[in-house]
Amino acid sequence: MPALSSRGGRGRRSMNEINMVPFIDVMLVLLIIFMVTAPLITTGVVDLPSVGKSQQRPPAVIEVIVGTDERLRIRVAGAGADGQAEPEPVPLAQLAARVRGKQGSGAGAAEVPVVISADKSVRYESVVRVMDTLQRAGVRRVGLSVKQAS
Repeated sequence: MPALSSRGGRGRRSMNEINMVPFIDVMLVLLIIFMVTAPLITTGVVDLPSVGKSQQRPPAVIEVIVGTDERLRIRVAGAGADGQAEPEPVPLAQLAARVRGKQGSGAGAAEVPVVISADKSVRYESVVRVMDTLQRAGVRRVGLSVKQAS
């Protein structure tokens, strides 16, 4: 019986190179698919409220006024107001306590709305800071004052 011979001189060589052609073909197909489907994707629509459709101001409100110099003033306006026509200055640190004090401590005191009035040249960040301060203090009804469209 002949001895098992090992394969002679030419064995199978290992491949040290990567074939890039299939990879490139797949990438080109994916690129074409994304280029065709990208215009078909609907983007999110932000439906902002219109100033012309804003609600009327409630009869009794606490108005926080943010001036062009970003200083805060507070005024009680409308029915049941304490006759205060001139706004009084208030620092941001004391704003929440003063608003809660003006709302009173009755059963419906927390329902007295707070309206933030700001000049249109005031930075958005200042108005958001005032809203955040009031909401963190537990003031529930906080809104923005807008001018009615003519």
